[in-house]
Amino acid sequence: MLKRAFVAPDPGRVRLRFATRAVLGIGLAVALCGAAGHSLAAAITGGLAALLALFTVTDPTVRGQAVTTALLPVAGLPVLALAAALHDAPLARDLAFLAVVGAGVYARRWGPRGHSLGVFAFMTFFAAQFLHMVERQLPELSAAVLLSLVASSAVRFGAWCYERRLPAPAAVPAPTGGTGLARITTRQAVQATAGAGFALAAGQLLSEQRWYWAVGATWWVFVNTASRGETLVRGFRRFLGTVLGIVIGLAVAVPLHGEPVATALLVALGVFGIFYTAAVSYTWMMLAVTVMASMLYGLLGVLDAGLLALRVGETAVGALGAALAVLLVLPVTTHSVTDAWVARALRCVHACTAEAAARLAGDGTADPAPRVAELESILGRVRLSLAPLVHPLSPLRARKGRARRVLALLDDCAREVRGLAAVAADPVASHDARLATACRRVEAAVEALTATPAGGPQRQAATPAAPHPVEGEAVLAHLHALERALLDLAVPLHASNRVPAGA
Repeated sequence: MLKRAFVAPDPGRVRLRFATRAVLGIGLAVALCGAAGHSLAAAITGGLAALLALFTVTDPTVRGQAVTTALLPVAGLPVLALAAALHDAPLARDLAFLAVVGAGVYARRWGPRGHSLGVFAFMTFFAAQFLHMVERQLPELSAAVLLSLVASSAVRFGAWCYERRLPAPAAVPAPTGGTGLARITTRQAVQATAGAGFALAAGQLLSEQRWYWAVGATWWVFVNTASRGETLVRGFRRFLGTVLGIVIGLAVAVPLHGEPVATALLVALGVFGIFYTAAVSYTWMMLAVTVMASMLYGLLGVLDAGLLALRVGETAVGALGAALAVLLVLPVTTHSVTDAWVARALRCVHACTAEAAARLAGDGTADPAPRVAELESILGRVRLSLAPLVHPLSPLRARKGRARRVLALLDDCAREVRGLAAVAADPVASHDARLATACRRVEAAVEALTATPAGGPQRQAATPAAPHPVEGEAVLAHLHALERALLDLAVPLHASNRVPAGA
């Protein structure tokens, strides 16, 4: 797990830049809050706002990211005002919190922007409970949020907008299933609200002061999941990361007693860890979150071993609430989600092949590169959906073996498609008559696996040009390897109806 988090490939050092920029942006936001004379509570609120803006805003374009960031106060400040107004009305506060949970999850139907605004609204209400905010603090905390968003945006979109120099990212594929995105987000909104209701009630039995930790654990378990298996695995990883973070907190945060300089350095290290490990290890990200939270409690003067132990208990309650919700309330099965993603990956493989074949045949408008990027994105979702089956603790050994085989063969397909696209990008490359036959076999293999037509209009290859021996043989090698991988996929995909590929 440690190797996966810190030795994982980082092409273009994107994760390193992402994490470093976050430290600079959040550091600037907190520094400006301090310079403006804001209280410690306001500085923490501003730092959280900056963290969320830098972490959750994931629109595919820089312009889209800027628009979403500008909309964050629209979603967050009314919620902050609501939380402050209901501070002394526990029942109304609890009902409002559950409403924010449901609305925040439901907003995911509007893609990355809806997701970002939903997370920001939820975390604003959560922060108000964390700081026990009352109405008289509202003007100061609102000002800190606005100032921090401006500061973090100045770093992200001004001083260090490295995304402008990167290739345009592939569009994030929309969740699949039944009637589409709306159905899944509606189910998840109901599940999250039910799970949060359980966590809220059970969390208050553990602590009348820190109950919101349980609700927060339930909320974050639901983020970026689509099936009950994914949610259960994420809940386990959240609990494990929290326990590991508590151990470090006991060893580091408690002895410091909130010493300002050391605490600031460790908080910055925690921020870096959150951003650097998020893409590769949810467990390590949660460890970093827990250590950072421990340091903040030290600054507030309330940190002790008992508080850290309570956090473990509240996290366990939150994870249990999420587990019960996905198992009992409108469950979305792992195999149904995996089915749709695997089918999309296979159809994308065929689309990549068709684009490459058209390019090699002389069609200058054909370009397989965007399809290759789309395939990589879809494969990321396949890995996420199959994570419950390949988890080391999964008791389903036969399904685990089939799932691993599916992942390995899909990776083989992606590798051959990348090679095919690289050859097609060569301006002198061409193909011979065998290429069309090989492409038809690939198409037939995909259709046999998905049991449906390959979906959508496909390019027709142009009249074959004169063969170019070297590139022609390379193209055929990639196509033949791709065909073998697709044929091999029939064994694990058809061995059980629990890992299907039909659309």
